[in-house]
Formats: sequence, C-alpha cells, structure tokens
Amino acid sequence: MHSQLVVLGGGPGGYAAAFLAADLGFQVTLVEADSKLGGVCLLRGCIPSKALLNVSRVIAEAKHASDWGVGFNSPSIDINAMRARKEKVLETLAGGLKMVAKKRNVQVIHARGTFVNSGTLRLEASGTEPLVDGTLTFDHCILATGSSPTKIPAFDIGTDRVMDSTGALELKDIPESLLVVGGGYIGLEMGTVYAALGTKVHVVELLDGLLMGADRDLVKPLVKRIEKEFAAIHLGTKVVSMANQGDYVEVTFDGPLAEKVQRFSRVLVSVGRRPNSKGFGLENTKVIIDPKGFVVTNNRQQTADPQILAIGDVAGEPMLAHKAAHQGKVAVEALHGDPVSFQPRAIPAVVFTDPEIAWAGLTETEAKTAGRDVEVALFPWAASGRAQAVGRTEGLTKMIIDPATERVLGVGMVGPHVGDMIAEGVLAIEMGATVHDFTASIHPHPTFSETLAFSAEVFLGTATDLYKPRRDKKH
Repeated sequence: MHSQLVVLGGGPGGYAAAFLAADLGFQVTLVEADSKLGGVCLLRGCIPSKALLNVSRVIAEAKHASDWGVGFNSPSIDINAMRARKEKVLETLAGGLKMVAKKRNVQVIHARGTFVNSGTLRLEASGTEPLVDGTLTFDHCILATGSSPTKIPAFDIGTDRVMDSTGALELKDIPESLLVVGGGYIGLEMGTVYAALGTKVHVVELLDGLLMGADRDLVKPLVKRIEKEFAAIHLGTKVVSMANQGDYVEVTFDGPLAEKVQRFSRVLVSVGRRPNSKGFGLENTKVIIDPKGFVVTNNRQQTADPQILAIGDVAGEPMLAHKAAHQGKVAVEALHGDPVSFQPRAIPAVVFTDPEIAWAGLTETEAKTAGRDVEVALFPWAASGRAQAVGRTEGLTKMIIDPATERVLGVGMVGPHVGDMIAEGVLAIEMGATVHDFTASIHPHPTFSETLAFSAEVFLGTATDLYKPRRDKKH
C-alpha cells in the first residue's frame, strides 16, 4: 500500500495537516493508533478538562451569587451523569472529525505505525481496531505523535490512586482528599475541578511559585483565590516518597511543612509532559532527536530526513494544541511548495482556572531577564465597570510596549474569560500594532475586552476610567 502523504498521529496537528493536504490535492493517509481521531487534546486533555472546568465554574458562580442576595442549596452531584456528559462531548467532536475525514477523502487507518526506513511504515494492531498488519510506503510523512505525561518511576507504587492527568479526567469518584504534585497549569486546572466537587485539594510545588512561565502579577489574583478554595498550597516542597496503604496513599515530604507525612485519598502527578519520539523507529530514518527528546526541525517543519516533517509537541515547546495545528498547516504548505515559514511573534497561552490567565508575546519577566528596554502599562479591573458589575474586580490587563516605537510586544491578562480575549493581543502583536491602534479601535462598553484599550490609554496617559497622569515624552 502506498500513499503520497502519510500523517502519523490524529491529534489537532495531525488532522489539521491531513485535511489541508487533502484540500490542496494530496492523496492522504492518516494513521492513528486510537480508535478515534482527536488525539490527547480531544480525548484525554484540553476538551474533557474544559468540559469539567465549566461544571466547576457553574458551581462557583452559584456559590458567589449570595453576594447579590441570591441563595442556592448545596449542589447535588451525580458523578455518573457528569462523566456521561463529558463522554458525549468527546463522542460528538470525534464523530465530527471522522465525518470530515470521509468528506475530504482522507484514508484513516487505526493502527500503530513504526518506521522501517525513511519511506516505509510498518502498521500493527493497536488493540482498538480489528487486526491491521502490513506496510505502508509514502513519498512524505508528517510526524505528529504528540506527547505523554512525564512519569516518575518512584511514584509508580502499584495503585490507581496515584494518577496522571488522563486518570484524573476519568473522574472515577470524588475523593475526600487529593494531592496535586506540580504547580503547573494542568495540575491547577484539575485541582480546580476537584475542589469545586468538594475534594480537599493540596498542591505541592518544588519551586517557590505557581505557574512559573507567567508573570507574577498575573498569577497573584489566582493564588489569592485558590488559597481560599484549596486546602493547602506548599511551595518549595518536595515529595520524597509515596506508599500504597490500600484506601489511601501515604506521602512523605521534604520542605517547610509541619507534618512531613500525610495521607491522601488520591494523588495527581502533574510534573510536565515528554515528547513521543521513542518507539516509532525514528532511528531507522535520518531524523535527528535532541537531548530533550524533541525532533529537530527548521522553520518549515522539515527534519534532517527529506521525506519526513514533524509538528506539534514532538517538535518542541510550547506543547500547545493551537501551535500544533498551525505547524501542521505550515508543513503541508511547505510540501506544496508555498513560501511559508513558522515564525510567530506570539503563541498564546491560556490557563483555564478561575480566574483564567492568558498571555501572548513578550512577558515582563522575559524582558527583564533579557535586559530589554520596555514599558509596562497596567489596567486594574477594579476600575472596570463590567468587572464591578459582576463582582470580579481581581482582574488585570497589561501590555508590554517598546518605548521607542510604541509597538505592543506582549499582552497579559487575568480574570474571567481572558482566554477568549487574548486573541486580540495576538493579532496586534503579529501585525506590529501600536498602542494608538488599540485606542483608535472602539471597544464595546461595558466589557472585559475594553480593558485592552484602557491599558493602552494608561501608557499614553489618556485613561478616563482611572487617574494616571500623562507620561513625559521625549521629543
């Protein structure tokens, strides 16, 4: 069996590449080991976590409605119904992808593919479909094998009470207590879900702060809120060991805790992800893998092997679904002979906690580390009419600005729904917009989105919603 283009991996990057390639006239085969398309993002990551986070948001809003004189009884939680609803969302989206693949004449093979050489894949039964054995030759292959949760051998103690993100999303029960190992976005998002359902959530982080990739002023409102919702947050603390005690996991800590040994109903280990570059026979090709396990590519997603391209998590940081999808399109356009290059000025990041955190482009922390001359304009949501109206004044919008050109280099936000608004900042950065472009664009009032324009006004000294004297300008 031969295909002009094979895409190995059916996640957001893989199916985006396959579908665009089909639109451009390529004969495409999509090889995916799972029985459904969608990859980790749809089946075991982004989508199910956001579905459950929506439940936690509803519970939180009902809880805080008492501030407005509206009271609700404590929520009655049917864990089976919740799990079924989540699965229905996944089935709907995966079914949609299957239909789109069929309409585009993309051949989908559910099997595990391993490279025999630079032009051949060996296909083997993945355990989810009827037996598939044989070889598939190709002119080109786009590698989109994604990533997996980082595993710590010492934490493999023979019990499903110690979970990775996939296990946590299965929502087998509502544990009395949960220890989240790792203060990154995955751990905090899942901690938010379980805390809303009534679990006593503890977070332990080896570093001295949570979400270390984000600016501290954006993280601060989130920390303040989850300190009330979570049972405890332990920074500068290490998990030394875990022990399976049947109905609970006994955890030993090293750090500034009064109790060095504690018991938890479940433990979520969320300490990062690793690229899926091993076990696919890449050693039988000319592909180069760096010391961190990432496949080395150029800005057209081409590897050292002229027949193989790589995209998404396996091709480097950041490990984000939207980056993978964009790279998938770049790879296909490169094969099509188009003058394309993956050189984004801004890749947005969103943490879907409550409040949400989102940022794009240059961060203030990165600017300081690089010794770069920038100005930072902050607009606190306490001065936002919309934030006051809905009781969410903890928010903040900031811009990182080049003082010489007044171009916007970075945007950061914290507050409700900022994940839906950060795209305006991405577009501005990509287009080389200045603060004047923001202030000259009429934003609807009263909204959270107008805080983007207000932060630009803060820089210019023209803000009307708070008193910030006009900055001195050098002529």
